[in-house]
Amino acid sequence: MLFAAETDVWRYQPHPEVWALVAGAIFLGWYAVRIVGPNAVPAGQPVVTRRNKVAYVAAIVALWAASDWPMHDISEEYLYSVHMVQHLIISMIVPPLLLAATPEWLARLIMSSDGTAGTWIRRLSHPIVAGGLFNLVVILSHMPAVVNTSIDSGVFHYGVHFAVFFTSLMMWIPICGPIHELRLGLPGQMVYLFLMSVIPTVPAGFLTFAEGALYESYDHQVRLWGVDIATDQQMAGLIMKLVGGLYLWAWIVSRMVRYTRESHSSRELTLVERTSPAKPTGGADPGEIGTLDDELTFEAVQAEFERADPAPPERI
Repeated sequence: MLFAAETDVWRYQPHPEVWALVAGAIFLGWYAVRIVGPNAVPAGQPVVTRRNKVAYVAAIVALWAASDWPMHDISEEYLYSVHMVQHLIISMIVPPLLLAATPEWLARLIMSSDGTAGTWIRRLSHPIVAGGLFNLVVILSHMPAVVNTSIDSGVFHYGVHFAVFFTSLMMWIPICGPIHELRLGLPGQMVYLFLMSVIPTVPAGFLTFAEGALYESYDHQVRLWGVDIATDQQMAGLIMKLVGGLYLWAWIVSRMVRYTRESHSSRELTLVERTSPAKPTGGADPGEIGTLDDELTFEAVQAEFERADPAPPERI
């Protein structure tokens, strides 16, 4: 069944709800830095770093680009492959940037174990829980019934996007969250990210190899850039599997390199400690003791004993 679609693909469509979302995010950032920060951070310490600022600006720009015209309209009305790019930005780009933008003091306020919100965030960001929820939402959000309903209902559509974003945010906390004790160790991060790259291959597989139209809402006469429905679905599957998979593997490789460097540095430090000069004990003069690097000879030992023995008394 072919669905009708607007023939003017590039017509401008304003999205005030997206502007309100972006404006709200900017206001919350300003409020945290200007109002909350000075009262929470000890005098003399910076409220935010340059890294926090750059990451926050990048996160806002990425969120706006993925949610506003033209990507929003193309992904919702014409090409499911662009919809896949939109989901990757919301789930793989924006959450790590927001976590990098959040200073530790703010994260500890939000995720305080004394509050209800903080308790639930800590529970939901547990690696097993977060990984399970993330993969569940990934699978559900690509089911035909969910996709077709989200195209027909704006509220449901934003609900799906929020679920994708929130579960992705929880999933990234064990990897790059601002609270270090909530992160996995580097070996654990590598295994965790590998598992996160496995489950999405299921929907990617049936998208890549599907012969007919899986999503009726995208089956219409207007084909942007001449891309037919089968090619569009195959492109979406390849984007999900290759682009998303390679992106996660880039994180895995970065963790592997970091783990190798830290292990090498730790071994070098241990070797230095084992081969460093022995520290003098008691009140002995270090200059008279020598070091482990001095060559030990019979003459040196004999001279040391002769120096230590008292001279025999003179006979009268």
